[in-house]
Amino acid sequence: MDKLEHLRVLVAVAEAGNLAGAARRLGHSPPAVSRAMDQLEARIGAQLLVRTTRSVRFTEAGERFVADCRRLLGELDEAESLAGGSFREPQGVLGVTASSMFGRRHVAPLVLAFMERHARVQVRTLFVDRIVHLVDEGYDVAVRIAHLPDSGLTAVRVGSVRRVMVAAPDYLAARGEPRTVADLAGHVGIGFSPMGATATPWTLHPRGEREAVAIDTPLVANTGEMAIAAAVAGRGLTRTLSYQVAEEVADGRLRVVMADHEPPPIPVHLVYPAGRKAAAKVRVFVDLAVERLRALPVLGGA
Repeated sequence: MDKLEHLRVLVAVAEAGNLAGAARRLGHSPPAVSRAMDQLEARIGAQLLVRTTRSVRFTEAGERFVADCRRLLGELDEAESLAGGSFREPQGVLGVTASSMFGRRHVAPLVLAFMERHARVQVRTLFVDRIVHLVDEGYDVAVRIAHLPDSGLTAVRVGSVRRVMVAAPDYLAARGEPRTVADLAGHVGIGFSPMGATATPWTLHPRGEREAVAIDTPLVANTGEMAIAAAVAGRGLTRTLSYQVAEEVADGRLRVVMADHEPPPIPVHLVYPAGRKAAAKVRVFVDLAVERLRALPVLGGA
């Protein structure tokens, strides 16, 4: 194998999670993949992988090198596409990332619609509740629900969401509907922390001013679904993004309270590198995603 093929093998190992899976993807034998990794590590002079019979784990140097390899191979594929005229026709591998719940509910359907139209494109998704660094981690397009910092990425706004406070009607009937910060003293909160941390004060915005409010929070959920399910079950008030409870509010299982204490809406963007120079697979996917996402009632338009 030549140097370039060694890099492709390394990326395949990273995506498959083991040598045997990489071998199947590439049509090589497992011993050939193992030899390629040995030769690559010998040439670089650093250990990239820690191998067992069933899986591999990348060293810190290996993780950095894989990210560099993905970027280099992506640039090479794009150069070949330009030379061959396929810049105008979507093909290749497209990486799409979004937050976990938004990805499952709203990005997954448009990915499937895109694949139905463009059979030459393979798609890999990463729906996680953290910021994915597109270039370093080898992804092409992200949906970001946040106020974006300045960066070299192209951003297209597709809508916005609100951070709302909700509770079940039965809970509100028993405890009363809070209308002011002082009213929260008699209520129970359902917290949310992706890492399962202890409860923190809630930040509200009465009269447009920022105010931290301590609330009794006997339950702290590490997923939005858990916090919402607890609220539906009448366990207390919870704060969440409006799209996450759109169905529950529409069918009456939850009610929005203290809407006049909400922070400003949070914008939703599609972000991607390269701008006008983006490959066809990216440009065509972004066009479809902008159309579909802007039509979602939960985003309220751009």
